[in-house]
Amino acid sequence: MAQQPSLLGRFVKLTADFAAGATAAGILIVVVVQIVSRLIGQPVSWSEEATRFLFVWMVFLGLAAGFRTVESARVVVFIAAAPSLFRRLAVPIYVVSSVLFFGIMGWTGLSLVRQQIMMSEEAATLAIPMWVIGLIMPISAILAVLAIVESLKTKRDLIALPEVGAPQVDLDEPDVFVSKGHTP
Repeated sequence: MAQQPSLLGRFVKLTADFAAGATAAGILIVVVVQIVSRLIGQPVSWSEEATRFLFVWMVFLGLAAGFRTVESARVVVFIAAAPSLFRRLAVPIYVVSSVLFFGIMGWTGLSLVRQQIMMSEEAATLAIPMWVIGLIMPISAILAVLAIVESLKTKRDLIALPEVGAPQVDLDEPDVFVSKGHTP
């Protein structure tokens, strides 16, 4: 049974979900500006780059949001076929491998940001420092690790693989029955 999110869960939700939503709204606004500016014959040069950077931020923030709601990819078919000891270790393996991945991603992101600062790299048309764009990697890595901790506390049942022997779906039985010959 899923519990109510804690203060940490609300922080991650507000930060990751709100920021991802804001970047999605930003993409919509920039694309509309791009379309309108082209229709009136005055295309803006920065719109494609801004859309690309907002999309990068949206993807990384969405990744953190997905781990908060336990909507990350898992290979449950292989886990279900594994011996019971491995199935019992599925949650720790999920948590450790995910935290390890985000640790590496955060470290790599910090290295990228440090390099972009040292080189004073700027975006071509927006005239903003590229480290502002690259900063999303370590930010989303931190948010994702916090999301994993929160989901482990509140949604462990969604992370864990159901016990073998649980009721299986009958694939031969249709989900929808269509009545023939009768019209409403």
